[in-house]
Amino acid sequence: MEPIENAVHLCVDMQRIFASGGIWETPWMMRVLPVIISITARYPERTIFTRFITPNSPEEAWGRWKSYFEHWKIATRQSIGGTQLDLVPELVRFTPPATIINKPAYSAFFRSPLARILHEKGIATVVISGAETDVCVLATVLDAVDFGLRVVLVDDALCSSSDEGHDALMTMYRLRFHEQIDLIKSAELAEVWKHEYAMR
Repeated sequence: MEPIENAVHLCVDMQRIFASGGIWETPWMMRVLPVIISITARYPERTIFTRFITPNSPEEAWGRWKSYFEHWKIATRQSIGGTQLDLVPELVRFTPPATIINKPAYSAFFRSPLARILHEKGIATVVISGAETDVCVLATVLDAVDFGLRVVLVDDALCSSSDEGHDALMTMYRLRFHEQIDLIKSAELAEVWKHEYAMR
């Protein structure tokens, strides 16, 4: 794999709502958490955490999201309060220097400042970890590809509540997006991504 440069570690939705005991529990999130911690600890100044922020009520949502949150009313902010949407405690200690970006939908780029920040910082590559492989990570990856970014997926730093969905997406990335998406194990990451200075 060619070296990684001008990159950020984009960690998607490692929030309490997806952790053990959360409304949308992703059973093997805790299995990948140590890997994500090690990546973040190596590149804290170049880590961006995203948080999926649900609407206060279904009435505040738009289009099909309205019926989605009527079904998942328990996940709206008026039902769960604020803490379920926080990062898992193990990652909070990295902020700052790591930054947090909120988003109202699956993709980290949708109605968020992410694209502007990456453009202003001259970022060419996103190294992606987080949850879930076949939902928010998928939407974020495809938007990153459309923005012309190089995408590096850390295979053992991704999780889903569906093993079948995770495996299907990893296969699709290998077969259909090999020109734009690289897959890597966390153990190899430090070899191809040497420590970079903090983003200015």
